[in-house]
Amino acid sequence: MKKIAIFVLAMFASVCFAATPKPQKLTVILDWFPNPDHAPLIIAQQQGFFKDQGLDVELIGPADPNDAPKLVAAGKADLGITYQPELLEQIDAGLPLIRVGTLIDKPLNSLVALKGSGIHSLNDLKGKRIGSSNGGLTSVMLKVMLMKEGLSEKDVELTNVRYNLTQALLSHKVDAVTGMMRNYEVPMLESNDQKVVAFFPEEHGVPTYSELVFISSTQNVHDKRIPRFLAAVKKAVRYLDEHPQQAWDAFARQYPESNNTVNREAWFATMPYFAEDPADFNSKDWKHFADFMQKHQLIKKIQPVSRYAIILR
Repeated sequence: MKKIAIFVLAMFASVCFAATPKPQKLTVILDWFPNPDHAPLIIAQQQGFFKDQGLDVELIGPADPNDAPKLVAAGKADLGITYQPELLEQIDAGLPLIRVGTLIDKPLNSLVALKGSGIHSLNDLKGKRIGSSNGGLTSVMLKVMLMKEGLSEKDVELTNVRYNLTQALLSHKVDAVTGMMRNYEVPMLESNDQKVVAFFPEEHGVPTYSELVFISSTQNVHDKRIPRFLAAVKKAVRYLDEHPQQAWDAFARQYPESNNTVNREAWFATMPYFAEDPADFNSKDWKHFADFMQKHQLIKKIQPVSRYAIILR
């Protein structure tokens, strides 16, 4: 009887093991090294939310921030993270990409000045020096923000400070900078006792857009793994809302090189910007922003919204 019982238990265990499907691999190319912008992904891994969905998700930091769209388009990664404006440009250039989910559904770009500069409104920028790191969308945003106040680029002195935005501002080489991330540089300045005034593009004439989106190849939009991936991310966003400090502690333990004041401030500053439902998106906002980009010659042709983004459930 003892041998029979052992045999039955062994058979039961083997059946249970066989009934448990092996997690499906899913690769995600990040836009940069793991940081607070990726908090829901990291938490979904740590808390087993991906595993609960039958997924084995690999998060890959790119060698180049521009790698994600190229690798996804070439079928060398399942999903990637990019920016909505860049995605519209990439689709305009013919890449077979589409948004299948959203990580951060609000802009993070901002125009920042020190409070001691005497700049209290955008109208105060007249005759001031404004630093920027690049052209393209950032320049267009500045132009539109100035126009909203009846100003033009001729009313300000534009200075290319490359990527030394914070240094240029603190050294008073410029009076304000554009292209500064409101969840990184702004909290960093404030944590160092620098009082700032920040102007958000979407409040001054620029249509709202999503800062970070999940992209897939158009050939893989019906991949059954993607809705499960987004369900796990949604659960992680809810966890972050309920346990921000506990989540930060877990992130800091996993990435000790990122355990510093800047990333800690950014972690909590980014919490309000994560999409509560990563699968969803606002089609009117996407249409409005595509119109904006075409109007300002950032893209040549406006596509139907269904070519830019899709909802997968």
